[in-house]
Amino acid sequence: MESQGSRTLDEEVAALSRSADRDSLFMQANLYVTNGGQPALVRVRNLSPGGMLAEGPVRVAEGAAIEVELRNIGPVPGRVVWVGEGKFGIAFDRQVNPQVVRRQVKAESDLPPHLRRTGLERAPFRPRG
Repeated sequence: MESQGSRTLDEEVAALSRSADRDSLFMQANLYVTNGGQPALVRVRNLSPGGMLAEGPVRVAEGAAIEVELRNIGPVPGRVVWVGEGKFGIAFDRQVNPQVVRRQVKAESDLPPHLRRTGLERAPFRPRG
């Protein structure tokens, strides 16, 4: 990555995250601040492979190491790159696939609704006798 003037690494990561394709969405995620404490539930407002915009009643400092638990992916480490009123930007330490995060969690059964009532979603059919 080529440095432009006196930009810090955080500023470069933030610029890359802003310029990447983002998925606007409305979902929730657990955020863990690395220095400990309880997880905070935040709203994910947009998500790109390199970071996300989070919103919530959690106090984080710019540069803080965090971990966010994303649906279908699990824990992703990162850093807070900017903080605003109730919102903050996170740069991930590794790339994620936003489409995987957006994917709905599979239902308990992949059977069509008319077959779910038969009990086949719990176990395969085994004839008696």
